[in-house]
Amino acid sequence: MKTIDSEKQGSPSENATPQEEKYLLRLYVTGTTSKSVRALTNLKTFCEAYLAGRYVLKVVDIYQQPALAKKDQIIAAPTLIKELPPPLRRLIGDLADTDKVLLGLNLRKKDPKS
Repeated sequence: MKTIDSEKQGSPSENATPQEEKYLLRLYVTGTTSKSVRALTNLKTFCEAYLAGRYVLKVVDIYQQPALAKKDQIIAAPTLIKELPPPLRRLIGDLADTDKVLLGLNLRKKDPKS
């Protein structure tokens, strides 16, 4: 499992505002397939643009750690799990649609008209 920690200094306070909340993300991939590589690239770009300095990303290859994938009930890859802040969310695919990722991570509210 590969971990990417964007935190530059100490942990945020317990009374953090939504703009300061720490995000714990786990991306399940299937080796170095084109879709997995694309999902990781898209996610890193997204995190640096929207969550810079406030995320920890763990990348799990389900070929190398099948027990972890089974524990988290991964049925498709790539799958992104947002563990923190609550609620837990799952996003499946290459994460190319920024609006859907923003919505899925609770960084943007759903437009009532759509």
